[in-house]
Amino acid sequence: MRRPYLLVLFALALGAGCSGGTQTAKPAPAAAPAAAAEPKLGIRPQGDTEISPDLSRVPDDLKQVYGYIDTHIDDHVRNLQKWIQQPSISNSGEGIPESAQMVKGFWDELGCQETRVYDVGITEWGAPGNPVVYARCDEGAPKTVVLYWMYDTMPISEPADWKYPPFEGRLVEQAPFKKVLIGRGAVNSKGPEMAQWNALMAIKKVTGKLPVNLIVVAEGDEERMDIGLRQFMKDHPDLFKGADAMYRFGGQSYSGGGELSGGSEGCVYIELTTSGEKWGRGPNLSNIHGAFKRSVDSPAWRHIKMLASLVSDDGNTVKVAGFYDHMEPLSAEETARLKAAASKVDMKVAAANIGVGRFISDDPFTMLKMGSYGTSFNLDGIWGGNMYAGGAGAVLPDKITSKHNIRYIPDMDGLDLVKKIRAQLDRNGYKDVDLKIIGDVPWAKMSYDTDIARALETTYDIFHIPYPKKGGNPSILGPYWPAYLFGNGPVGQRVEPVQMPIIGGGAGMGGRAHAANEYYVIEGAGKVYGMAGAEKSVATVLYAFAGKLKPAADATATTP
Repeated sequence: MRRPYLLVLFALALGAGCSGGTQTAKPAPAAAPAAAAEPKLGIRPQGDTEISPDLSRVPDDLKQVYGYIDTHIDDHVRNLQKWIQQPSISNSGEGIPESAQMVKGFWDELGCQETRVYDVGITEWGAPGNPVVYARCDEGAPKTVVLYWMYDTMPISEPADWKYPPFEGRLVEQAPFKKVLIGRGAVNSKGPEMAQWNALMAIKKVTGKLPVNLIVVAEGDEERMDIGLRQFMKDHPDLFKGADAMYRFGGQSYSGGGELSGGSEGCVYIELTTSGEKWGRGPNLSNIHGAFKRSVDSPAWRHIKMLASLVSDDGNTVKVAGFYDHMEPLSAEETARLKAAASKVDMKVAAANIGVGRFISDDPFTMLKMGSYGTSFNLDGIWGGNMYAGGAGAVLPDKITSKHNIRYIPDMDGLDLVKKIRAQLDRNGYKDVDLKIIGDVPWAKMSYDTDIARALETTYDIFHIPYPKKGGNPSILGPYWPAYLFGNGPVGQRVEPVQMPIIGGGAGMGGRAHAANEYYVIEGAGKVYGMAGAEKSVATVLYAFAGKLKPAADATATTP
């Protein structure tokens, strides 16, 4: 998407040229008509929420920031719409260079002294990495916060399942919310990131400066195993000198509970390929006519049998020797936390929220334990031969490829799991099957007995958002993301010296990440804040971390 100010700069550049001869004065052109004002969106900052921040804890300048956010919420939502309208699909590369420049423009507009788009080159896994955007904003503050962003999104794999165009950013009603924004990247992760940027802009507009210094790192490879960011961190660890903590975007659950995360599970990604050329049977140069199956072996059927040899009949148990070795047992503290959370789970609502009929287990505690501390060997996709939906066309494929993400936990090792899979394939008689590593993101633990975590907890108290008290024992407590590149706790692999406490969370929410009809809540309802509330929570976290909030007589945590 081209931003209006770029067009203005281009026009100025054309007008700035000069010739060698004398120019005759020309009459002044008629004034251009004023640009038509954009129609009001009519966003209600409070929506239908039943909760609101406790203003007795908020200093006057932050109250003014809240007011600015409410007054300008239409513009803030349009900012998100414009970003959604710029595709940024890392797996195909669509819109990636333009998106990197757009993200750089955000931090230029904020007034950061240093902004740059880095070309990371070829990564260790053999693929070129997408650009990394870096910014540093010196506000003369005592503390410095790193903001982690991802600007890439997933592809649109099922366009027919979208109710609205995925790159339009349409506002629609979706009960119980009067307004949500539908679009690819709405919640993963442009919505919560734009809430951060809008909040920062609001602070600067009201007060003239931020309460903390900022370092920003925005990657375009999160959906590609962070291969570019890993290379960037290896090459430029010095860019993070002076960082005190990282604040990662996040949000509430559907029931209103607050997220407190910072660690990450591990994930290794592989491709498996069966070919007639390597097998020595079936087509060995290209696909051939499907009629020849009567007399020719099929690499595709061999691939299916190979996959079936690696898992149980239901696909839920991995049949690879040693796969479940080195799994750190769940602690008593984490077990108690999961049991408390399970007591409040409605399994039907939880399943509907992610677009499934039911979970593997019907027990809430088992479901949460599997989802937070389990392992898996997923079949993400498979292709080869006739890939056209509908119709016909007899083809006997010469090769078939499947892709797989494997989730793992402490103290497991992703590359060790890959070796075990390779060994199991060989034992099962599939030495000819190629195995390619796409990338590995090791696990990371995080302690929540930190100033940045307490700043988020204070914010949740002010916003009346319930949250689980985590304490100081390092734990995962977070979804997949490259925490191991930044965290100061135990990690599956340390690749560079950058280490800091991390927290992720805030008000606001969205859903259907990686799925059709991904959304971000614009007008909140019940105990879930909308976009204005999300922005206010970001500002409050930064004020709390900077020590600029009023003390509370009694700020205690509750469990969602």
